[in-house]
Amino acid sequence: MYCPAAFRQDDLPTLHAQIQASGLAIVTSSGAQGLQASHLPLLLAPDEGEFGTLYGHFARANPHWRDLASGAEALVVFSGADAYVHPGWYPAKAEHGKVVPTWNYIAVHAWGQAEVFDEPERLLQLVSRLSDRHEQGRAQPWAVDDAPRDYIESILRAIVGFALPIRRLEGKWKLSQNRSTRDQAGVRAGLATSANPRDHELAAQMNPTD
Repeated sequence: MYCPAAFRQDDLPTLHAQIQASGLAIVTSSGAQGLQASHLPLLLAPDEGEFGTLYGHFARANPHWRDLASGAEALVVFSGADAYVHPGWYPAKAEHGKVVPTWNYIAVHAWGQAEVFDEPERLLQLVSRLSDRHEQGRAQPWAVDDAPRDYIESILRAIVGFALPIRRLEGKWKLSQNRSTRDQAGVRAGLATSANPRDHELAAQMNPTD
């Protein structure tokens, strides 16, 4: 990932928090099947290994897992908030006009080689943890035990799990840090008052610097 120094995020707890906040990751690799990309919900075990370990599962019918089982390196992409930056939000536009549109965003990239597994009990633990994570806070949370045992056993036979110790971790917080303080404030205000509610999320990530 191209990441100028102004945008680089190296704080491990911050990177982990963004991974945890991401609902869906993109797992990519290159192997016998060529380039592969799968969209998967993942769990992070932050205390396992130097940078943490990611856990997830593929449908057994998805050939992607076979590349990981053969030792292919995986790149996992976690996308955070993103927004178009309108040039008119920069005070510099009125001053000299030397501005252009851009895109602000947050992203985390993780690299590693995965261990693939299909032991039923280990898969059951994984899908239970994934469900519990995304069901928490609901008035009537669903749990794996709510479904018939034989049905769950058939589901487990149709998936393949993996554990991916993170070997390398990079974060990019592109939040107009390369602009003047006044321009940053203008972008923050523009995003905060945008008609697109997704823009508000990115505005909240831009800490005031003035």
